[in-house]
Amino acid sequence: MTDLADAHTQQPSLSGRRAIVTGGTTGIGRAIAVLLASYGVKVFVCGRNAEHLADALERIREVGEGDGVVVDLTDPEALARFFARADRYLGSVDIAIINAAVPADALVETPEEAMRYQVAADFTAYLATAQSAAERMKAGSDIVLIGSMSAVSRKGGSSIYVAAKSGIQGFATSFREELAEEDIKVGLIEPGFTGADFQYPVFSPEDQVKAINDEVMLRAEDIAVAVHFMLTQPRRTAVSLMRVETRRKHP
Repeated sequence: MTDLADAHTQQPSLSGRRAIVTGGTTGIGRAIAVLLASYGVKVFVCGRNAEHLADALERIREVGEGDGVVVDLTDPEALARFFARADRYLGSVDIAIINAAVPADALVETPEEAMRYQVAADFTAYLATAQSAAERMKAGSDIVLIGSMSAVSRKGGSSIYVAAKSGIQGFATSFREELAEEDIKVGLIEPGFTGADFQYPVFSPEDQVKAINDEVMLRAEDIAVAVHFMLTQPRRTAVSLMRVETRRKHP
């Protein structure tokens, strides 16, 4: 029998781990929750829509174990409620996928109230969720932030979103250093152009199917696979940043 011991690195099992996934009812978050559940992770998700939550939980429970709650994480009381429910269901948390976000627009075209909500959803809630998750974690835990390639491209027309995701990019680097000695990893995944309800109404479901088939748009499941890779590295290995882009330039 061929000895392949030196051909593979250690790959820790995900089975038995316990994860929260924010924005886990649609798009990238849903794909991540389903994939993790299929590997034996007990997951607790949240989203802002009861119908989407029911749909996501039906799929999660087809492949594994999961529950969730409808909350808006921009509300501090709702954030506390999310973690209280997660604590009861999971018992402990050793994986946090921080993903919940909303579309955000050009600053000069956005009313102040809407701008403040977008920043609260896409930046402040990320930090508050990371803080609450880290407070619950022990050595051997992982926090994965889902950012965006908008922090790299920084194109006009979405300056609020660019500001928020650029902030998450900087936060991830600093937070990683703060938790490194506690053996809590912090990773950042920056997806490129990815199919999801996030893209409506500019890209309809039919438009997204065509773009994916034309290989100018990613599937949400492509990002889930990147999360799985990040989480299954040896503890000595920190895959701290992954950028997942389309091979071909998207429109």
